[in-house]
Amino acid sequence: MVKNADDMVDISEEEVVKTEEDSSSKKTVDVKKASNDSFNWGVLHIYSSYNNTHLHVTDITGSETIVKRTGGMVTKSDRLKAAPNVAMAASKEIAEACLKAGVNALYVKLRAVGGHNGPMNPGPGSQAAIRMLTRNGIKLGRIEDVTPVPHDSCRKKGGKRGRRP
Repeated sequence: MVKNADDMVDISEEEVVKTEEDSSSKKTVDVKKASNDSFNWGVLHIYSSYNNTHLHVTDITGSETIVKRTGGMVTKSDRLKAAPNVAMAASKEIAEACLKAGVNALYVKLRAVGGHNGPMNPGPGSQAAIRMLTRNGIKLGRIEDVTPVPHDSCRKKGGKRGRRP
């Protein structure tokens, strides 16, 4: 009989051995699930404004373009380029081209207009594009916001008292 110092409860040696075996088998299963060797990674750059949505897939270094689609390449109407349904159609084409090229997992870099005069939040097509990629069998890694942030370099237009009606 072995006495546990914490609880002062009697535990047989067989039970101690079983729990050690169970914990070691769980560790090996977790390690096998965590390996991402079966994924071929790429980087999806999404530029989403209120006028258009750009989707650009590169390799992991960002130096070679795999596929690129915009809202204007999918629709003929200028006013629909930033619409969510057009972004979904473009991301469906992106997913098909990525799977054909052998890329089945993507890191996402999401960018809005930003800067000192642009809006800091992305347009309406960005969320729809990401959702459509997962529906078409692409695994997503990290989704990162890379919107440019001003560091008090330029003065906003409008003058000292702002824009007046």
